[in-house]
Amino acid sequence: MEQKKFDLNSIIGFVLIFGILVYMMYANQPTPEELAEQEQAKQEQVEAEKQAQNQKETVVTTAEDYSVTSAQDSTQLVALQNKLGAFAYSASLPSAKSNETEVKTDVLDLKFSNKGGYLSEVKLKKFVDFDSIPIYLIKDGNTDFNINFGTADSRILNTKDLYFEPTVTKNGENTVVSMKLKVSANQFLEYRYEIQPNDYMVDFTIRSQGLSNVINSSQPINLDWQLQTYRHDKSISYENRYTRLTYQYEGGKIDKLSPTGEDEETEVDVSWLSYRQHFFSSILTSKVPLKSVQFNSTDLVENEEIDTVFTKAYQTRFALEANAGELNQELGFYFGPTDNKVLHKYDIGLEDSIPFGWGIFGWINRYVFVPLFAFLAGFLPYGVAIIVMTILIKFLLSFVQYKQFLSQAKLKVLKPELDAIREKHKNNKMKAQQETMALQNKAGASPLSGCLPALIQLPVFYALFQFFPSAFDLRQKSFLWADDLSSYDIVANLPFTIPWYGDHVSLFPILASIAIFFYMKMTTGQQMASQPTQEGMPDMAKLMKYMIYLSPLMMLFFFNNYASGLSLYYFISNLISIGIMLVIKNYILDEDKIHAQIQINKKKPKKQNKFQKKMADMMEQAEQQKQTQEKRKK
Repeated sequence: MEQKKFDLNSIIGFVLIFGILVYMMYANQPTPEELAEQEQAKQEQVEAEKQAQNQKETVVTTAEDYSVTSAQDSTQLVALQNKLGAFAYSASLPSAKSNETEVKTDVLDLKFSNKGGYLSEVKLKKFVDFDSIPIYLIKDGNTDFNINFGTADSRILNTKDLYFEPTVTKNGENTVVSMKLKVSANQFLEYRYEIQPNDYMVDFTIRSQGLSNVINSSQPINLDWQLQTYRHDKSISYENRYTRLTYQYEGGKIDKLSPTGEDEETEVDVSWLSYRQHFFSSILTSKVPLKSVQFNSTDLVENEEIDTVFTKAYQTRFALEANAGELNQELGFYFGPTDNKVLHKYDIGLEDSIPFGWGIFGWINRYVFVPLFAFLAGFLPYGVAIIVMTILIKFLLSFVQYKQFLSQAKLKVLKPELDAIREKHKNNKMKAQQETMALQNKAGASPLSGCLPALIQLPVFYALFQFFPSAFDLRQKSFLWADDLSSYDIVANLPFTIPWYGDHVSLFPILASIAIFFYMKMTTGQQMASQPTQEGMPDMAKLMKYMIYLSPLMMLFFFNNYASGLSLYYFISNLISIGIMLVIKNYILDEDKIHAQIQINKKKPKKQNKFQKKMADMMEQAEQQKQTQEKRKK
C-alpha cells in the first residue's frame, strides 16, 4: 500500500477539525435517537473501511504529485477542481491508482491500465520470437492511446492522464472489461472491451453517458493511437522491410506508407488500419468508416548491423463524432498473426494487409499459391511441401520452356541463311532487316516467339518472390540445416561483416546461385548460337558472358539475408529447369527435323498478320524514302 504523507497544512487542518468537533460535542448534546443514528453510521463507516483495506485500495488524485486522504482535504480538492473540473470526481474513487486489470484467454494475455483506460500489455500466448521470448505486441509503455477533448468550462483534457474505474463481467462465454472515466455515478466516458475465449479480435466501443453538457462537442474530439513495434525476427533488415502501416479506404482500396524514412498521409472513409510487424499485426477496425484519418510512420532502424529493440513508430489520429453531444463509436482491435487464414475469417478484407503483391501478382498468390501450399503443407513437412510445389509449378510451365527452346532451335537452324542475307545487304541495313523478317516469318521462327514465353513466367516469378516472405506457415519451421524457413539459414558465422552480405554464410543461396549459373550458361550458349552474326555482336556476347557470372553473384549477396524457403525454391526450380532443358534438347527436339520442317514452311504461302504487315509496310516506306534521298543527293 502506498504510504501516506502529511504536510504541515494537513496537520493544522486536522487540529482545527478536532477542535471544532470537541466544541460541537459540548455545545450540542445529542439526543438518544441521534446517538443511535451516529452509532449506525459509525458501523457503516467501519465496514466500508474494512472493505477498502481488504481490496488494498488507496485514494489518490490525477493531479501531478497530489494525494488526498480519507478526510478529503478541501484545499487539495479545490486544486483538483481547478485542474480537472467535473472530472475531478474520478480522482476521488478507489480506482484512482496506477493498477492494471488482467484478462487471460486461450490465445491472449491482456492488461488494461486504470490510468488512461487502454490496453497496456498484449501477449500472444502461442508464439515466441527468434530467441524463444514470448511475443508481446504491447508492453512497457511502447503504446500511447489517448482522446483529447475540450470541456464546457474551457478545459483541454487527455484521457491518458485520467483514471478510469474498471469492472469485469461475463457476457455468456465472453469477458467484458468496462473502463469508466466518471463525472458522477451515472455520468461517464466508457471504454468497453469484449473479449472472446479463442479469438484475436477484441470488440472495442467508446461511448459516453450524460456528458453532453460536460464535453464541448463543438470542438474536435481527437483519438490518437501510437505504437512502437518490437523486433521479433532474426534478421532486422528483413523484418523491417515487411513492417509497414497498411490501411483500407474508400470502400476497398488498399494503400501503405513507406517502409523507410518517415512518411505521412491523410485518407478518407478508412475501414481499418494495420500496424504490421511482418508476421504479427495490431489492427484497428471501425464498423462505420472513419471520415478522415491522419497516418504517420517512422523507421527507427538507423543501423541494421546494431541490435535494436524497435523497428517502426506508427501514429494514427482521427476525430470521434458526437451525436446529440454523446459518443458511441464501435471499433475493434486485432492483435495476432499476419496469417491469411486467420485474417480472412473476419470477412472485412484484413487479409489485404498481407503484401501478396499488386495486380495479377497478388491474384496468383491469393488464388493459386496460398491454397496450393496450404494443401501440401497439410500432409507434408514444410520443406518438402516447397519442393513439391516447385515441381508442380515447373511442370505446368514446362510447355513455356519448350516453346522458348524450340524458338531458339529454329533460329539456330536458320542462322547460316540469316548471316548470308546480312552479308548480301551489308551496305543496306533496312533491306537486310526486311528480308530477315520475311525469312523468319515464312519459317515460323520469329524471335518474339522466344520472348513471349519468357514474359509469361515473369508474373509467376514475382508472385513467388512475394509469397515466401509473407507465408506465415513457414515461420519457425525447420528443414535440413535451416531452423526457420521464413528466415535465413546459417552454416557458418563470420567474425566480421561483409557489406551487402552480412556476418554469416547461408547455404541455400549458395546452392541456388550455383544452379542459376549452370542454367544461364546453358540458355545463354543456346541463345548466342541462334543469333545471326552482325556488327556489335562481339560486345553483346561479352556482356552476356559477364551476366552469366554477375547474376549468380548478385543472387548470392541479395538472398543471404532472405528467407531460406525462397532460396530453396530457386535452387530446386533451377535444377528442374536444367533437367527440362537437357530432356528437350536430347530427347524431344531434333535439329534435322526442325530444318526439314522449316524448308517445308518456306515453300508454303505465309499470310502475314496485321502487325507483321504493318511492320513490313513501314520498313518498305522507310526504304523508299532512303532511296529517294540518295537519288536527290546524286
